[in-house]
Amino acid sequence: MGYQRRLITDILDKARGEEVVRSIYPETTIVRPAPMFGFEDNLLHKLAGVTNLFTSNHMEERFWPVHAIDVGQALEAMLNDDSTAAETYELYGPKNYSTAEIADLVDKEIIKHRRHVNLPRSILKPVANILNKALYWPTMSPDEVEREFIDQKIDPKAKSFRDLGIEPGEISNFTFYYLQAYRSAAFYDLPPQTEREKREEKKYLHVIDDQ
Repeated sequence: MGYQRRLITDILDKARGEEVVRSIYPETTIVRPAPMFGFEDNLLHKLAGVTNLFTSNHMEERFWPVHAIDVGQALEAMLNDDSTAAETYELYGPKNYSTAEIADLVDKEIIKHRRHVNLPRSILKPVANILNKALYWPTMSPDEVEREFIDQKIDPKAKSFRDLGIEPGEISNFTFYYLQAYRSAAFYDLPPQTEREKREEKKYLHVIDDQ
């Protein structure tokens, strides 16, 4: 409960921060990106790695993953367009996914099955707290566990990529580009599936041996 109160406080602090900045600098442009994917991200690479074993909420968190390159392009457009001043932008991808659905995309791309063990929030959060303090490399934090239970909500009043004339990329079109290195040598050079192959695959049940 303490972690949940702290997370809610963090979210409220961000909202207050936006209000305070706008009250001091009314021309401020506020940008709220969705979870991003790209080189060295904390989404695709995390799901493809062998250390991402424990999860919570059965990976049911839903959001619109956005390409980091598109976010960068949007920021550049804002810097060069004075009409974006004093506006709020929510930058998100074209399709809504659950974490489990993205994990399935990752498994198909790397041709391996990454196991994810679901633990109750009351157990995983204290474990995450201990690991975060005991290990010097990035693991997971209690806040990250809590965020697995919060779906992304789009502000209908905020502007988006469309207002900048940008069409954001869909994550399934980039998994091969970012995840090829996770494949074993036997499958490394296999090209990405065509749209026809993706449609045909849905007709069959595949069993892939864990690599």
